[in-house]
Amino acid sequence: MARYRWHAVAAALGMLCGVTLHSEVRVLKNFTLVDGTGRAPIASAAMIVDNGRITWVGPAAQLKAPAGAETVDLTGRFVMPGIINLHGHLGNTADLKQDAKFYTRESVQKNLATYALYGVTTVLSLGTDQDLIFKVREEQRAGRPAVTRVYTAGQGMVFKGGYGGLEGVTPGIATPAEAAAAVEAQAKKGVDIVKFWIDDHLGAQKKMPYDVAKAIIDAAHNHHLPVAAHIFYLEDAKRLVDYGVNGLAHSVRDKAVDESLITAMTKRGTWQLAATLTREASMFVYADAPPFAADPFFTRGVSAGVVQTLKSTSYQKSMAADPHYEKYRGFFETAKANLKRLADAGVPYGFGTDTGPPGRFPGFFEQWELQLMAESGLTPMQVIVAATGSAAQFLGAKDLGTLENGRWADLIVLDRNPLDDIRNTRTIRSVYIAGNRVP
Repeated sequence: MARYRWHAVAAALGMLCGVTLHSEVRVLKNFTLVDGTGRAPIASAAMIVDNGRITWVGPAAQLKAPAGAETVDLTGRFVMPGIINLHGHLGNTADLKQDAKFYTRESVQKNLATYALYGVTTVLSLGTDQDLIFKVREEQRAGRPAVTRVYTAGQGMVFKGGYGGLEGVTPGIATPAEAAAAVEAQAKKGVDIVKFWIDDHLGAQKKMPYDVAKAIIDAAHNHHLPVAAHIFYLEDAKRLVDYGVNGLAHSVRDKAVDESLITAMTKRGTWQLAATLTREASMFVYADAPPFAADPFFTRGVSAGVVQTLKSTSYQKSMAADPHYEKYRGFFETAKANLKRLADAGVPYGFGTDTGPPGRFPGFFEQWELQLMAESGLTPMQVIVAATGSAAQFLGAKDLGTLENGRWADLIVLDRNPLDDIRNTRTIRSVYIAGNRVP
């Protein structure tokens, strides 16, 4: 009896930590598979999931279901991998206010549950986490997550007195020596990636000097860690690519990317980590009632107070009063054009949104980002691969991102074909993480 009581206790503790500890075999069948590799979809497909991992996938006609397996008939449905967001921020925002004091296990878990609701099954949190994130990540990797998986940059690096980061979380650095020490501190904590900001907020704040940025990149590589940089300007992107930065965490937005940047990124294998088109849209969309304010797909993921605020004229006027408001739509269009040009040139690109800060809503914005990437000129297949297989490739997550043998069964079941219209990724029937159906 003691053995069975322990299993019950372990299962309960696992759910509290966002993981499940039980084992089962599940068969999904009779769906169309879009597997995240870019290969053509497979009609009438089937999949066997054992203890959260895919052990077989192929035509349903060839399925040999294990005895006793739970069978889920998905006739008429479409299955794609869960979305991987390479640029999010967890736990610091309550409704439309951001403060480091909001960062708790509960706020982090709430964000992760909201991401999962919208089919986002992995998030890379880029630089505004507090140390409890490492405990959350450790618990997830020790079992089978029941909410969105976490990767983290811990505390990112900002120039002292300059732009970026979050007050109370990301202390400023002023010299190359301080940069190297800051990277070492994050490496000891076990970050998945190093993040820094190089921007002057359209001339309003100090920008990190290049020697400090180079010291961050060099130190991270000495610790065998990849580096992502927040950038805005073309010239900064060029310089950082030359220094060996691994990913640009936003699009170049001040002007069109040029051949010298494209050549350098292609030669070095530098990623356009995330275009963050929704981030750019969020800078101007709230000057009026946003078109999604009454959309049930949006409102199910936010509080009633948020919806009320977004519809209020006072809030809209405050957004339009931004001194740079008239420039933001142009930056947005530049980001879209730059994404298309980089993709056409063969520069590797992933998927990310910068969700988490006020007005950048986890889950819904990832779905909107898919749409905006397609509106930039990418095909639905290109967009899906960017948000699944390619994103996993950047993370070095060999068991995520595609629905193949040995991978975790992180997937979305859809009612309509996302290759016909990328907005069909919103027709979510169910979401599975490590083979467990998200409530």
